[in-house]
Amino acid sequence: MKDFVAYIVKNLVDNPDKVHINEVGGTHTVILELSVEKSDIGKIIGKKGKTINAIRALLMSVASRNGIRVNLEILEEPKESEESKKPEEAEEPKESEESKKPEEAEEPKEAEESEQPE
Repeated sequence: MKDFVAYIVKNLVDNPDKVHINEVGGTHTVILELSVEKSDIGKIIGKKGKTINAIRALLMSVASRNGIRVNLEILEEPKESEESKKPEEAEEPKESEESKKPEEAEEPKEAEESEQPE
């Protein structure tokens, strides 16, 4: 099954080297996790999902002859630029901590103001 999907998908995409299929098997169900380059995801899905639905229909036909069920899932892989953003996301909580510090500084001022009218 894995080879069958690989053959179909590699002939549809621009980057067949980047096609990876992971097969997770159970007793009566097989899950195929398909990952392709981000630019090729649209080619696999097709207009209104027609291409991916056709691939799934072919898989179900082959699987039913073998007496098993198959699910085909498309996984999104992060781009290299998204991976480089992860360190920036780690810096963002530091900024939010800094933004909390001025709020804490404002609270004692409010307490001082409330003490003055008394």
